Amino acid sequence: MLANEQQLEALVATFRRGTKLKYNKGEFIIRPGEIPSGVFLIETGLVKAYDITKYGEENLLIVRRGQEIFPLIWAITGQERRVIYQAMAPTEAWRISRKLFLEYLQNPDTTLLPLLDMTIEMYRLHSERIINLEYRTVRERMISFFLTMSTRFGKPHEDGILVDLPLRQQDVASSINASRETTSREISALEKKGLIQAFPHYVILKDIDKLKSYL
Repeated sequence: MLANEQQLEALVATFRRGTKLKYNKGEFIIRPGEIPSGVFLIETGLVKAYDITKYGEENLLIVRRGQEIFPLIWAITGQERRVIYQAMAPTEAWRISRKLFLEYLQNPDTTLLPLLDMTIEMYRLHSERIINLEYRTVRERMISFFLTMSTRFGKPHEDGILVDLPLRQQDVASSINASRETTSREISALEKKGLIQAFPHYVILKDIDKLKSYL
């Protein structure tokens, strides 16, 4: 992290000049085809960003967590990318106008380090996704995906690393460019090998070293 707590708090203070909103799990924050109503900073909760393929399927792009801003590209460039944002869990977020956000950026006293941290993290995640798709087998891509998710959402657990993220099999499948059926089979195969333990709303990575050895 390049930004310190004081610099991050200055950014948060700007958003607290706006409107605090609450969303239930599954509620849209930015709907399909909708121009964003403002720039959002997540206080608590999880927000997934996805688009719809030409085949009518969801394509998970990224999951946003607390202290992250979205839609960041639109906020800075004004270009609409038709990305959908939806709460994955009960979520509280602050919303300000794009005008106020740009005023924050253009203030000579503003440090941009908190935004640089977020941009670097977003670049890292998208780069890892591209690298992930270079793996030849679905199993390799799935393991790479779970390991990436563990770096952002992993928590120590008595059985390994808990990835506390309510992902559906469709979310996993779209991220690794596989069908739901194939994804389901590979999850079952990894469970039988004792490498993971999958539940409806989270997954436990039971042997990180063995999982990494596949890559």
